[in-house]
Amino acid sequence: MTDIPDSVSSLSVEQKAALTSGADFWTTKAVGDVPSIMLTDGPHGLRKQAGAGDHLGLNDSVPATCFPPATALGSTFDPELAERVGVALGVESAIEDVAVILGPGINIKRSPLCGRNFEYVSEDPILSGAIGAGLVRGIQSQGVGSSLKHFAANNQETDRMRASSDVDPRPLREIYLRGFERVVKEAQPWTVMCSYNRINGVYASEDPWLLTRVLRDEWGFEGLVVSDWGAVNDRVAALAAGLDLEMPASGGETDAQIVAAVSAGLLAPAVLDTAAGRIADLVAKSRRRPAAEGPLDVDAHHALAREVAGRSIVLLRNEPVDGVPLLPLAEGASIAVIGEFARTPRYQGGGSSHINPTRLDDALGALTAAAGSQRVAFAPGFSFDPATPEADAARLRDEAVRLAAAQDVVVVFLGLTDAEESEGFDREHIDLPPVQLALLDEVVAANPRTVVVLSNGSVVALPFADRVPAIVEAWLLGQAGGSATADVLTGAVNPSARLAETIPVRLEDTPAFGSFPGSFGHVRYGEGVLVGYRWYDARRMPVAYPFGHGLSYTAFSYGDATAEVQADGDLVVTVPVTNTGSRDGREVVQVYVAPAASAVERAPRELKAFSSVEVPAGGTVAVSLTVRRADLAYWDVRVDGFVVEGGVYRVEAGASSRDIRAVAEVAITGDEVSLPLTMESSIADVLAHPIAGPLVAQQLAAARGMMDGAMDAGIMGDEAIAKMMSSFPIGRLAGFPGMSVDRAQVEQLIAAANA
Repeated sequence: MTDIPDSVSSLSVEQKAALTSGADFWTTKAVGDVPSIMLTDGPHGLRKQAGAGDHLGLNDSVPATCFPPATALGSTFDPELAERVGVALGVESAIEDVAVILGPGINIKRSPLCGRNFEYVSEDPILSGAIGAGLVRGIQSQGVGSSLKHFAANNQETDRMRASSDVDPRPLREIYLRGFERVVKEAQPWTVMCSYNRINGVYASEDPWLLTRVLRDEWGFEGLVVSDWGAVNDRVAALAAGLDLEMPASGGETDAQIVAAVSAGLLAPAVLDTAAGRIADLVAKSRRRPAAEGPLDVDAHHALAREVAGRSIVLLRNEPVDGVPLLPLAEGASIAVIGEFARTPRYQGGGSSHINPTRLDDALGALTAAAGSQRVAFAPGFSFDPATPEADAARLRDEAVRLAAAQDVVVVFLGLTDAEESEGFDREHIDLPPVQLALLDEVVAANPRTVVVLSNGSVVALPFADRVPAIVEAWLLGQAGGSATADVLTGAVNPSARLAETIPVRLEDTPAFGSFPGSFGHVRYGEGVLVGYRWYDARRMPVAYPFGHGLSYTAFSYGDATAEVQADGDLVVTVPVTNTGSRDGREVVQVYVAPAASAVERAPRELKAFSSVEVPAGGTVAVSLTVRRADLAYWDVRVDGFVVEGGVYRVEAGASSRDIRAVAEVAITGDEVSLPLTMESSIADVLAHPIAGPLVAQQLAAARGMMDGAMDAGIMGDEAIAKMMSSFPIGRLAGFPGMSVDRAQVEQLIAAANA
């Protein structure tokens, strides 16, 4: 920022410092002509606390619509739907006079054990960035700011306030920062929230490389950086690094530290001016919003929450029983609803994002209303209380099994409680509770016509996957999730969601196993760029259900795909999709891309574009998707920048990372990478150089006789010699037997090449 707002320029150093920290838990200070504004929690609903503030969801908040959390919303693969949710969040925030709602969260799901995965979108950065950008656009269209979080590499809850995420440059740029970059460049969130953790040893809150060089200088971020609540370790260092606003209030202690640092010449006054100016700009931007007219249209927002929840449910499995798929539930069939989750839904995660819903639907009530009380019977089957006496647990199980045997079809609701999955701690395993698995075993034995509905914020192991005809991944679906689940089970809604994260067979198969959650304050991201499906596909490892998987009550076929490079370098992929079934449906077309050959380790395929498309029964839609040239790039550590490799790329269109329906190939012109030659450059590097290459090739040809004896003796052949010599440093050829060059000549060659 070059110009200081008038509201700040006349302030004293003490007043400017006061602007850069909170007045209390949720508001900024009113200083001079700069009024106070409120920031409050999201991200899937407004958590404006009516009384004392906290960031753990302990105290009550005003009623607000609880939309499906990000773990569910990500499964829609629909940024436009996310934008509609964002609009609704903006409306509710405006009505409550909230200037900034803290969300969305788009951290990568590195491990299924992360206790906060329910608040994040996906294991893939392209999907995370697209959904995040949609939410930000929607929120800010209503004159309310968003806060993109948690920046960055905040992928676990264990020791989250101190642990260092030790990440190499390629995965940091290609996986953990790429989604943030997309949101910043596409949607310009008003604020970005820095995370608690350290990155490669440096706290995110005081990392100038992260907060200034990357975020502002490279990506062009124009807004304000705010700390996560309590994330500031050193306020003066944080301000100098680019963190503008510390939250919550510090009681004036850190304000005094800033004043002292300026007085002592340890902090440039211009740094404080810039931060104070950004806060004044944020306040001014929020004040330009017209007063929102209430009251909230509770019914309309609840209806939207129900629509989004229905679009978020993933049909994992739907095998025929007696020749007919078990879902949707047959009309007239008697239904045994089993599982406490059907009556007492878990619809959101625990912690700072805990919303006080305007209303709450449960699946049992919704199914009963849809099918009729004469057809639906219920048994809880288990208790949420892990201390339930065994005799009581056995009674609940026996009651449920008897009910299952007496009905035509069984719908069993299983899942995880807040005590097993929440902000603040990570899971230790991915198993469902033993009491629930034991119940399911007995129910299936009593009635094989069983549907399992899951309620969970992150994936769980499915040891029953091949024994249960139908499995529905219902995630955490927000306040209307019960009705949405009934809509899908009865066929009122045709499921269209897809997995935004892979469901592994075992925890031991997951990419971060063995390096999560780290030890002694460090966690090594040893899997590199092979996160999520990239890992499983690279190793050809079996999974329970792959990334992008999801079934429908209809079927789709794909025609031939085409891929064409546009004038701007982007790639347009077109594929016809036909609904071959008897009912309308929605297909999520996914485009995966990979170069035929690469100089670096890359996954066999990476998601680069997707589209959720409605296709009428019997109809065909030509689906066109754009792959951005920038998304084809890998991070080249040699030049410290993204590079698109030239060559042939394989372009795959499919229904999941392992259900590829159409393939095309396209030639991509690569970025020119010019690296200066040094004495340590390999012979392969030198041979590839347009000037030095021909000269060195002559020297190698002259030295060929030196190798003849080895070849005649059968020790090595031409190809083996070429491979061996390719990595030989050029500087070490000087004086080497058979070489007619000395060190001075090699240095002259390098100088000529670099001129």
